[in-house]
Amino acid sequence: MTSDQANAAAYWKANVRLITWSLIVWALVSFGFAILLRPMLAGISVGGTDLGFWFAQQGSIIAFIGLIFFYAWKMNRLDKQFGVEE
Repeated sequence: MTSDQANAAAYWKANVRLITWSLIVWALVSFGFAILLRPMLAGISVGGTDLGFWFAQQGSIIAFIGLIFFYAWKMNRLDKQFGVEE
């Protein structure tokens, strides 16, 4: 395996790892907190409603938008690290 191939393999491994962790966080917030853990979060009040309902309505969307910005920031750093930036 040449140096370029090893560099490309390491880049894609880091990229897939970032995507995997982003999907895990997204699933935990949107499915876990909003659906599965909603009864446990019902006693905690946020903005006049319970925390489980908040995660189902606004929290999942805010977390998803945060993940988009985090992914873009982290990918820019990975691109610079592996020398494939624009």
